[in-house]
Amino acid sequence: MSVLFVVPYPPGEAASQRFRFEQYLPLLHRQGIPYRFSAFWSLSAWKILYQKGQGIRKALGLLKGFAGRVLLLPQLFRYTHVFIHREATPLGPPWFEWLAAKVFRKKIIYDFDDAIWLASTSGESSLATRFKWHRKVAGICSWSYKVSCGNSYLQAFALRYNPAATVLPTTIDTVHLHNRLKVHKPGKVTIGWTGTHSTLPYLQLIEPVLLQLEQQFEFDFIVIADKQPRLQLKSWRYLPWRKETEVEDLLQLDIGLMPLPDTAWAKGKCAFKALQYMALGIPAVVSGVGANVAAVPHEVAGYLCYATADWYTYLERLILHPELRATLGAQGRAHVQQHYSVMANEAAFLDLFK
Repeated sequence: MSVLFVVPYPPGEAASQRFRFEQYLPLLHRQGIPYRFSAFWSLSAWKILYQKGQGIRKALGLLKGFAGRVLLLPQLFRYTHVFIHREATPLGPPWFEWLAAKVFRKKIIYDFDDAIWLASTSGESSLATRFKWHRKVAGICSWSYKVSCGNSYLQAFALRYNPAATVLPTTIDTVHLHNRLKVHKPGKVTIGWTGTHSTLPYLQLIEPVLLQLEQQFEFDFIVIADKQPRLQLKSWRYLPWRKETEVEDLLQLDIGLMPLPDTAWAKGKCAFKALQYMALGIPAVVSGVGANVAAVPHEVAGYLCYATADWYTYLERLILHPELRATLGAQGRAHVQQHYSVMANEAAFLDLFK
């Protein structure tokens, strides 16, 4: 057995790759399964991809990526399995996937962690979005040997085209990375949120609640992201996301938030923010949408919010009671270790190739 990972981003750079399958690469090594990575975007192109301007460099990076995919085709005979994360190419039809499955007869493992058959609602990269081929997801599912889905909502879509669709949750390495437990102490509380530019608009869903809480309590609010938001809060600060300090930055939080709108796109989200909070012993207060409902046991590891009043009630409760934060945090970490850790899902990952 040998595996070719056909992925969008350079290794170690994108959260979806790091927490869905890159963490399992040592497992493949221990099993004696050789593998190779083939990223569409080079590291230099990836670093400017979401910056404004740089159009010529982005276009050159895009052309280089397509050329790399063409040159990769004659090398497919070396591999028994081709693991495709999200898509082989970011624009246009799924020609690479079709050739790999139908002409080269490779066993395709198709992995996705968003409702990518829908148009993204982030509003970013609108020009590129015009050239997306969202309907290709159904075709790739049908051509695949197995489909690895981040949650049951995504699996339900994939099962319409392939009976071998399974749920492999986005997982946390609780041994080597998220391996510390937040110490909750009395005093000023820090509430926070982490995410990317595409999910920053979701903060607007809870900003009115935070403004209301500011009238009653003194707290800090931290946003850890790749882009600075615009907030009206009195006491907030922005921490640029850095892989090297992501755990240390998260440990500044006493309470972690994950608001989501109740939309089809949001239901495809895999509760990753909440899992990161809980793995570090930080209680999660989240919208009761999609995978959040299964990932965050209500009143055990955090709280599920279905109305604006819920956010105020649960945040007020956690601000006032540090011992409750400690209890929910410890229970949340145990929940992640049991259901969403790398160790708990190693067998499920290996089953994709059997």
